Amino acid sequence: MKRKTNAFALQATLVLVMVAFLSTIFLAGANNSFAASGKKKSQDMTRTSAVEHTEAQLKQLQGSLNITEAQQELWNNLAQVMRENAKDMDAIKKDRAEKTEPMNAVEHMKFHSQITQSHLAQMNKLIPPFEALYVSMSDEQKKITDTTFRTGKYGKHKRHNKK
Repeated sequence: MKRKTNAFALQATLVLVMVAFLSTIFLAGANNSFAASGKKKSQDMTRTSAVEHTEAQLKQLQGSLNITEAQQELWNNLAQVMRENAKDMDAIKKDRAEKTEPMNAVEHMKFHSQITQSHLAQMNKLIPPFEALYVSMSDEQKKITDTTFRTGKYGKHKRHNKK
């Protein structure tokens, strides 16, 4: 019974970690704040599409997670879903950007509800390939992954080489 509880706790934790991770990816790339909507941005501010942001995140993650050749297919499956999710998010943003009239408060809520529903659907698509990759990881890779998702910091992690 204790193993089932621990397995459920692990799955629940993975879901929460992925929600936090994807929220960071998509909210950082979305640039859709309540205050900013309906106002023109300065030309000095460059917008990064969700696709561009995702590609950068994939590159950083693949380097920091030390994906092995044996894990490459699992990584490719995960990356494909992340790319599809990013394209979907860009389509939502593009659709909204084409509507030039300012949104009222109710429209803002509906738009953010649409974004939230999209994030949930994207998470549901992302969890299976992420879980398959995570299960295939070495203990060291899992440690790096857990730290990356907990802190949101990508890049090179210290390796503890015990000789």
